[in-house]
Amino acid sequence: MKGTIQNRDEFLDQIANQFGRPRITSPIEKPKWKFQPQYEVLKNASLDELVEVLKEQCTKIHTKLYETNLNGLKGTIAEIVANYGGGPIVTWKDERFSKWGLDSLFKKEWPEQCMNVYEWDYTKGEENIHKAEMANVGITISEITLAESGTVVLFSDKDKGRTVSFLPATYIALIPKSSIVPRMTQAALKMRDMYQRNGEIASCVNFITGPSNSADIELNLVVGVHGPVKASYIIINDL
Repeated sequence: MKGTIQNRDEFLDQIANQFGRPRITSPIEKPKWKFQPQYEVLKNASLDELVEVLKEQCTKIHTKLYETNLNGLKGTIAEIVANYGGGPIVTWKDERFSKWGLDSLFKKEWPEQCMNVYEWDYTKGEENIHKAEMANVGITISEITLAESGTVVLFSDKDKGRTVSFLPATYIALIPKSSIVPRMTQAALKMRDMYQRNGEIASCVNFITGPSNSADIELNLVVGVHGPVKASYIIINDL
């Protein structure tokens, strides 16, 4: 549900008055910068070259990276979950899981193996958070993937809770190959394009770079302080 803005004009007029000028109501012309180096990094890299950049970066952020196609996706996920010690497992409610043939794994095979699989259900409120807290593995999908930094971008909504990616002990991000871009610059452009096309974008956008990392003043790295201890990315060849 969208909120209603009240007294906006009066509020903005008051701020403008404090600056001793009338409120600006016409669009502001976008600056034309002489130099824009942010567009030059990996500018001409092919998608396969970006995958190689992502692979190299994953070694630096303590994240395992796997590549597969849709036929091998189910087996790859099952292998990683087994390596992580099994369930409980929490996932988004996302129609792409069905499209990619994962329903049999999430809703049949794992439950038969007595592995608790919970799908996010916004109607259950706080219970979702409790399930995520108790989960060993969280599984989500990256909407945009930054090769340079090894970052997955998640869009939250009522069926895609934020806690699925950071409360479980371990984390798996499914990365459509088509989602990979060079860096933050292109991610921002894609999100702006989404907003211009749809008139809205997720109220919460999470940028996640591997497992939780923290370092003290002496730069002693500790993994898993405030999030998953281990993370894996699965690139899915969807092209």
